[in-house]
Amino acid sequence: MAWMRGHRHLVGLAAFAAGILGLPFLAENEYYLTVLIVAGFNTLLVLGLNLVMGYAGQVSLGHAAFYGIAAYVSAILTATWRWPVAAGILASLLVVLAVAVLIGIPTLKLKGHYLAMGTLGFGLIVYIVLNEATALTGGPSGLTGIPRLTVAGWTAESDRAYYYVVWGTVLLAFLLAQNLVRSRTGRALRAIHTSEAAAAVLGVDTARYKLAVFVLSAGYAGIAGALFAHYVTFVSPTSFGFHASVQLVTMAVLGGMASLWGSVAGALFLTLLPEFLRALEDFDILVYGAILILCMMYLPGGLAEGARRLAQAAGALVGRRAGKAGEVP
Repeated sequence: MAWMRGHRHLVGLAAFAAGILGLPFLAENEYYLTVLIVAGFNTLLVLGLNLVMGYAGQVSLGHAAFYGIAAYVSAILTATWRWPVAAGILASLLVVLAVAVLIGIPTLKLKGHYLAMGTLGFGLIVYIVLNEATALTGGPSGLTGIPRLTVAGWTAESDRAYYYVVWGTVLLAFLLAQNLVRSRTGRALRAIHTSEAAAAVLGVDTARYKLAVFVLSAGYAGIAGALFAHYVTFVSPTSFGFHASVQLVTMAVLGGMASLWGSVAGALFLTLLPEFLRALEDFDILVYGAILILCMMYLPGGLAEGARRLAQAAGALVGRRAGKAGEVP
């Protein structure tokens, strides 16, 4: 049985990798490829956020702050101080991890609504700093002149090359998260989600596990932020405000909490949906909101849970038909 589950995971990952390889060839123009790259950034962000919210049960409303810190640190180091791009990305990731530790130690002592307000406050502080530190960040006007991604002399000049960099990173992040949630650490996180007091009684170091998953989640956001900065070659505070954090939470919930495949589905769905609704012009926002409401009403477990139930129903239907076909008249 365990072998069968592992086999299904391998098949799913193989299909995921094949889809990543094949999607650029279906894109009709560069704009669609850009949308897919943005979907990759969102997927990386939601994967990290779901580890904190879905598996550890810790509410975070400031996830976009880590995204913005990494983007700005890498942008400032490479565009203003002329650091190599690889060094700027590595430095931005280290800064994000350090900030996550400093913020996580006091904040994760809070619970429920207080934790949500604490992370929200952190996100707002970062947004205000990005707006007000004009000499360093460019303020509301943003920061320009950021170089394209360059590693060991190779530069991702085309959107297709950047697409494979971003989605290759997503695939590696997915594998890391999958191994984590299926390990002893993943079981500890689920125990904390179910009951932190009960987990502590059973010997789980709840503070250490919560901080570790919070820092890992911030690391995912940091990688996404650095890649984002070197793709658009321009950053401004509006990309990392409260609205961005809420959108990420919506993606995680809609896709399915405590589901890595749900993270992928939620990020893809809410990134691509506005593109399909553009033809409706003035009514696109209304239809967008209606779709979200219907999804929450009829798919309370998220898109991943809905897909699983649909597959089970289809399998049961096929089994019944095969049984009837095999009956002797």
